Amino acid sequence: MCSIASDSTATLLVSCPDQRGIVARIANFIDSNGGNIIHTDQHVDAEESLFLTRVEWQLDRFNLPQELIDPAFGAISRPLEAQWQLHFSNMRPKIAIWVSKQNHCLLDLLWRHQAGELPGEIKLIVSNHPNLQGISQQFNIDYHHIPITKETKAFQELKQISLLEEYDIDLVVLAKYMQVLSADNLPNFPAVINIHHSFLPAFPAAKPYHRAHARVVIVSGATAHYFTEILDEGPIIEQDVSRVSHRDTVPDLIRKGKDLERIVLARAVRSHLQHRVISYGNRTVVFD
Repeated sequence: MCSIASDSTATLLVSCPDQRGIVARIANFIDSNGGNIIHTDQHVDAEESLFLTRVEWQLDRFNLPQELIDPAFGAISRPLEAQWQLHFSNMRPKIAIWVSKQNHCLLDLLWRHQAGELPGEIKLIVSNHPNLQGISQQFNIDYHHIPITKETKAFQELKQISLLEEYDIDLVVLAKYMQVLSADNLPNFPAVINIHHSFLPAFPAAKPYHRAHARVVIVSGATAHYFTEILDEGPIIEQDVSRVSHRDTVPDLIRKGKDLERIVLARAVRSHLQHRVISYGNRTVVFD
């Protein structure tokens, strides 16, 4: 068995029908194997009668090797009809960032990654345009230009999926990737986080700033969500708003919106990488 760093942790994300004794069973599993719980949080969705929890514990004195924890926990969780994910802090998720021509979200994520704010590894950048290749060279990250047209979309997406498999990618971040992923190919993707430039469900799809300006809104927003086959309706991870004025023009809204997009996307990516998000149906629980 390989040695484990003293600060390494395991994190369980669990959802199951609400019932008595769930917390005790999980805590007893960890305690009986020598684990020390350092973070725990839980939520009950009363409408769905669903219990959701996040538990993190130290691994340095845990009796089970990492490869045996999941099957061991499965033995106690299956009677609870639970769904669970198990993650380890010493196994950093691999990230692919997809972009088109806008660079503000890409640069923000790369800066945060360089500063050590994102607990993952950005392995490649994929774009349907060559414009941002220089940025990838600055940060020494592989860049793949895969042009997309209506006629070639399905075939080119297969190339993109092949790249994700080659780099063993765990998370795709659509950082202003101005393409809609095909529903037929979506099951072949890992988790996908998208940034949308409005406070969903308001102003989905294209040109939300123009439509917000036409409606004379007093706040403008941004939303990060998991990408699903229904456009801009995936489970929401993070949102924020900024106030706007009747004096603001469309370019003003776009400028303010870009600031929000950077922050909201970074928060969502960090929450996902820290294994703080459980999605179920079209809902999410984000444990702060």
